[in-house]
Amino acid sequence: MEARDIIKQFDINGNIISISPLGNGHINDTCLVVTDMEKYTFQRINTDIFKNPDELMDNVFAVTEYLKQNYPDDKTINYIRTLDGKKFFCCDSGCYRLSVYIDHVIALDIARNADDFYESAVAFGNFQKKLSGFKADTLHETIRNFHNTAWRLENLKKAAAEDSCGRLKTVEQQIKFCLDRQSCIDTGVLLPLRVTHNDTKLNNVLLDEKTGKGVCVIDLDTVMPGLSVNDFGDAIRFGASTAAEDEKDLSKVHFSLELFEAYTRGYFYGVGNALTDDEIRMLPHGAVMMTYECAARFLTDYLEGDTYFKTDYPEHNLVRALTQLRLVEEMEQNYEKMHKIIQKYRP
Repeated sequence: MEARDIIKQFDINGNIISISPLGNGHINDTCLVVTDMEKYTFQRINTDIFKNPDELMDNVFAVTEYLKQNYPDDKTINYIRTLDGKKFFCCDSGCYRLSVYIDHVIALDIARNADDFYESAVAFGNFQKKLSGFKADTLHETIRNFHNTAWRLENLKKAAAEDSCGRLKTVEQQIKFCLDRQSCIDTGVLLPLRVTHNDTKLNNVLLDEKTGKGVCVIDLDTVMPGLSVNDFGDAIRFGASTAAEDEKDLSKVHFSLELFEAYTRGYFYGVGNALTDDEIRMLPHGAVMMTYECAARFLTDYLEGDTYFKTDYPEHNLVRALTQLRLVEEMEQNYEKMHKIIQKYRP
């Protein structure tokens, strides 16, 4: 079916005027649909990654409808059902979904300043607070073992033992670094299961194009049961680095305490009193653990021949792993300072 015919399967307002590519996402194909009454975001779900779109869209609708019902004055993604009431539409060319386009906003791949990172923290903290009353165990685990760090480490050990591409000799030091830090997998306490976003990058928060304030959290495909410290930690891993994730020059890669403090301040402003004392205490641990986990994933993919992450050159995954290990090292060096910042801003 043509895109225009697929879109007409949804309960849209008005007649379609135009369909054009939207954004630069790496997972789902996205278009902007303009009718004479409304604008919509039209996406083909990547079923290579999300193998059960029924579970995925069950989660998305459950969370967005909960937010709309309990916080009707706040902006959230508004998904549109098909004409026969379904949450998405499938045909021979794939599975598709439609949502109302949110206008007058921007999404940033890189923070222009600490204020942008702060605003993303407010948005993700507020997201956590709003969903603190939602029963996380009612959601599906759409990607199994997504943030199971112990499982990721076992995969790394397996890849190193098999050495299917003969690359082990180039990363023996990095493998040892990971194995020496197996203890960081254990939080030491039982943390509550929560609704987590699991992809807390800056570009998954829409900012008002004029004020720069956070409008809403987007890209809910990985919303699953999880730990709040993982969401906080992954945001720090990605956003509190002074360089890109694949920076070749490690002298440019540093963990920024200034950005960590900006995010912490914003996160606590957004999340309020929704976290337990144990969760608050473990937030720095979450930053180390998520960065460590990401390094293990990059190393595993490098050893297995780059079968998961997209690469532009043979050493790309190795370069990515090295930046993450540098961040782990500097986070360890600043661990006590991180805890002091947490205590400074905690409610």
